[in-house]
Amino acid sequence: MDLRTVLAGLGPWTWWILAGLFLIIELMLPGMLFIWLALAAAVVGAISFFIDFTWQIDVAMFAVLSVIFVVVLRPWYSKRNALASDQPNLNQRLYNYVGERYALIEPIVNGQGKVRIEDTLWAVTGPDLPKGALVKVTGVDGLKLTVETG
Repeated sequence: MDLRTVLAGLGPWTWWILAGLFLIIELMLPGMLFIWLALAAAVVGAISFFIDFTWQIDVAMFAVLSVIFVVVLRPWYSKRNALASDQPNLNQRLYNYVGERYALIEPIVNGQGKVRIEDTLWAVTGPDLPKGALVKVTGVDGLKLTVETG
């Protein structure tokens, strides 16, 4: 007994079983890819209950639906369900300091100095300034704050 005979014997249930397998894979892996393949398999399974296509047409339908769902629906769904956050810089704390003013703890010499923000010393880059000078944070460069006189 070959695979084609088994698949032909299962009929539309083949696609529902495949959809279930894709859902299980989706639960085990990060990201959202296999959910769209499961949806494509489920649609082919639903269509197969009403119209008896050959297995080649079923596979072609699955391939086309998979591409459509992954390329079109996945980005649309991601944009539609993007969560607005009250803390957009949660994992990028340095960006919260842009626009704020701080006093230099160490002078900026040769473009390098330090400021204290809360309980942390942060390296800064900017024009040479004496200790205690007030600076404004204008940007972030890696783990350093870019400052100007302010």
